[in-house]
Amino acid sequence: MAKRVGVDKWLFCTVVLLVLFGLVMVFSASAVQAKAENGSPYYYVLRQAIFALAGMVFLFGAMQIDYRRYNNPKVVFPVVAVTAVLLLAVFAMPAVKGSHRWFRFPGFSFQPSELAKPAIILFLAYFLQTRLHKMDDWRGTVLRAVVPSLLLTALILKEPDLGTAIVCMAVTVLMLYLAGMQLRYIGIGAALATPVLYYMLFHVAFRRARIMAFLHPEADPRGNGFHILQSKIAVGTGGLFGVGLMEGIQKLFYLPEAHTDFIYANICEELGLMGALFVLALFIMLGYRGLRAALMATDPFARFLAFGITTAILIQAFFNISVVVDLLPTKGITLPFISFGGTSLFVTLIGMGVLLNITRAID
Repeated sequence: MAKRVGVDKWLFCTVVLLVLFGLVMVFSASAVQAKAENGSPYYYVLRQAIFALAGMVFLFGAMQIDYRRYNNPKVVFPVVAVTAVLLLAVFAMPAVKGSHRWFRFPGFSFQPSELAKPAIILFLAYFLQTRLHKMDDWRGTVLRAVVPSLLLTALILKEPDLGTAIVCMAVTVLMLYLAGMQLRYIGIGAALATPVLYYMLFHVAFRRARIMAFLHPEADPRGNGFHILQSKIAVGTGGLFGVGLMEGIQKLFYLPEAHTDFIYANICEELGLMGALFVLALFIMLGYRGLRAALMATDPFARFLAFGITTAILIQAFFNISVVVDLLPTKGITLPFISFGGTSLFVTLIGMGVLLNITRAID
């Protein structure tokens, strides 16, 4: 088979556009808040730019490393083990808004749950590549495949971070389905997970409040319904072309988390429907090129790795955008590449470097 001389240029350019667009929108959404809270309008965007630069350096490095080097138990199991240790160690850190999600250092913070997604993808790619004809063996294959995912997901749920946990399990299910797992196993898994999910949603006070706010935001417009209502106002205000970059009103202490979880609402307000569709087009292009690489790869390890990296980004983007446009309850999931969040951006860019290396080995 003829080999590609370079990486997928369409995919590479899409990633660069997402990162640059994200930096612009982080500055637009955060400048006023940063000036008021930290004395400089560049406080957040400079930190995001540092992680973007570091991420791009590592992306170029990962592009040069043959992805086959990761197909090694001496790589896979230490990655899973270190991720699990970090997810345990984060509980020793002081809680922030009731959550143990971050290691905080002077000038920056680190969120270990962001490592769980690539760790799960790497393990499943390694484990499933040799078991494509053993997917009916629920004990020897299916159960052994999901145990690491369940362990990491349980630790993430304990933080608590239901959104990231759902992304991890969704990627796990999709990769198992790609490997040939029967739908009845997915049904059994869903049946077992339903009581847990029901408890997490309706017997944990703050999540139950979010569900109620999602169903009836107008019942508590200054409390639990505030996020959703302000997001809908921002989305609806933008019209076709928006009110103009930097001209949005909702980010001025009306729309909470305007530069993180709800940055897509700010995009809709300032750049309108056209800006919103531009972002969607970039994610569609990324998904198309990433899934194309997965389907064209003849190496099962590469196929699973490319599929997992791509679907993790798409699932996270889907959840974030769905929350902003009021299709799902608030979850606290960032928009990949675009939302403020150094750990997420850095880890995602490294993953894209691995994916771009995989594209070297296909037509």
